Amino acid sequence: MTRVLVVEDDPQLVRALVINLQARRYGVEAAPDGATALRLAAARQPDVVLLDLGLPDMDGVDVIKGLRGWTRVPILVLSARQASDEKVAALDAGADDYVTKPFSMDELLARLRAAVRRTEEVPLVPGATLVETADFTIDLLAKKAVRGDHDVRLTPTEWHLLEILVTSPGRLITQKHLLREVWGDSQSNKTNYLRVYMAQLRRKLEADPSRPRYLITEPGMGYRFEG
Repeated sequence: MTRVLVVEDDPQLVRALVINLQARRYGVEAAPDGATALRLAAARQPDVVLLDLGLPDMDGVDVIKGLRGWTRVPILVLSARQASDEKVAALDAGADDYVTKPFSMDELLARLRAAVRRTEEVPLVPGATLVETADFTIDLLAKKAVRGDHDVRLTPTEWHLLEILVTSPGRLITQKHLLREVWGDSQSNKTNYLRVYMAQLRRKLEADPSRPRYLITEPGMGYRFEG
């Protein structure tokens, strides 16, 4: 049974989440504040955390940082906050995904299943160097991409960007993280760089670059690779 820790101070929402999750055979515990959440997480070792950012005792970002000090458990943020910079702060702190309130239960459950599935997948290790999709294959050891029967010529920058995305499949990688990793701290606000290079990668790898299947944009936040 997958164990879910719900961190939320709205009793009605907690009740709705508990009913819907238990109906689908999830084990559920709830915490009304950050301190209780951190204590329960340490004691119960949940498989996934659903976290509201607006808690009565501390900011949800601080809860994320507290959890990330010792665990890689998937964290899905649930929040009414609309500003992109607040979403990015949560993702940069270590959240895996962000669902804006109000949300449909079907969407939340789909995101929850995806987060759990990613933890069950075998992590990339030196012996597992191939990323295969229906349209292209990426050999991380040889630093080579193949589409159809042809090698895809990628620049070192394109390769670096692609490598970061494909080694964290399904995970939203923030613009700031990508810019810092590929271009360094001094370029961490040059989001136009990302748009240009992502467009080039899509043109080289996607069957329909205008409707990408693999290299997905999350507007205002970042990018994810869906294998």
